[in-house]
Amino acid sequence: MPSVRLTPALRVLAIPSAHPYPERLRSTTPATSRVVHLDDPAVPGAPSGQWWPPTALDAGWVRRNARELDVVHLHFGFDTASPDDLGRWVCALREEGIPLVLTVHDLVNPHFTDQRDHAARLDVLVPAADAVITLTPGAATEIEQRWGRTAEVLAHPHVAPIELVGAPKPEAHDDGRPFVVGIDLKSLRANVLAEPVVRIVSDAVSTLPHAELVVDLHPDVLDPRHPRHDHFLLQTLYDLERRGRLRLTVHERRSDAELWEHLRGLDLAVLPYAFGTHSGWVEACYDLGTTVLAPRTGYWVEQEPMLTFGWRAGEDPDEGQVFSAVQLAFWDRPHWQADPQTRAEQQAVISQRHEQLYADLLARAATAPFVPCEGVAASTGALCEPATAL
Repeated sequence: MPSVRLTPALRVLAIPSAHPYPERLRSTTPATSRVVHLDDPAVPGAPSGQWWPPTALDAGWVRRNARELDVVHLHFGFDTASPDDLGRWVCALREEGIPLVLTVHDLVNPHFTDQRDHAARLDVLVPAADAVITLTPGAATEIEQRWGRTAEVLAHPHVAPIELVGAPKPEAHDDGRPFVVGIDLKSLRANVLAEPVVRIVSDAVSTLPHAELVVDLHPDVLDPRHPRHDHFLLQTLYDLERRGRLRLTVHERRSDAELWEHLRGLDLAVLPYAFGTHSGWVEACYDLGTTVLAPRTGYWVEQEPMLTFGWRAGEDPDEGQVFSAVQLAFWDRPHWQADPQTRAEQQAVISQRHEQLYADLLARAATAPFVPCEGVAASTGALCEPATAL
């Protein structure tokens, strides 16, 4: 039978919990909040503090721990589970009377070129969730078209620490430094199509007086055994560096403090994303006052003001639009930056809305009739295993 209990504290397990985005959804005044945010369950064999792969994404775990939580809010990490496993998981949640909130961050998974598995997982989760949230109107429209679900749109909160939001940054030429354009390739995630973007941006920057292109790369992709190793791209980067067309920086993953300092030092951040949905990078740049140039290949163009360019699937970016945008960024210096008070108020509204949603869903679950596994399967299309089989 369901184990729902209305308790003074509303216990919410975010999956993951120790992640910057879910942490931003929490009340900034926890002493007055009814919600208790549970820690990520330990991952067997993993170092302390590692949340992936999420232990809680298992039907057996749900049944063993159902009395210890009230609501589950899924964000990330489900790419490690098969659609069938997720089907059994949502069945277990429904049987135990635990509401599921799903925030759809990625309609397209930036870590995979082949989207079929990701789409199959969403085909289980979106119909089964008791509430669906997303970050932009465009994503909500697509969710409605694909699954017939109405997703509540709650904007992405600030990413940089609130004390850095809105802080003034040195302007190019004021301190004698060049106008800095940055392309962060990092570990060449699947949605990063670097070579054409780097080539076109380097051409554009080379026409500007006192401007510099900086390209950042993680050292793991230098290893030919790395799955994202790209010999042709590396040769292109080395050649452009020899010709003085860019400065290549190879480094390990930055700490948060190092990342904020890096972004503050850029005048223009170019996103080389061939596909995707939303971007925390966009929000961080907006917090810190760094102009973004991004392709119109994802709904990040709806998140904050930015410069954009076209990019058709299977083709190179629109060279003319990239070139014009870089020129505009240099000569017109468009500046968009978050206001700290507005960001703080936004976070308060978003956290309050989540708390109210959790409470409403739990109250509804407390009076809902028990639905056996077979009934859950019939309503969601999920694969279920009865509790007695575990």
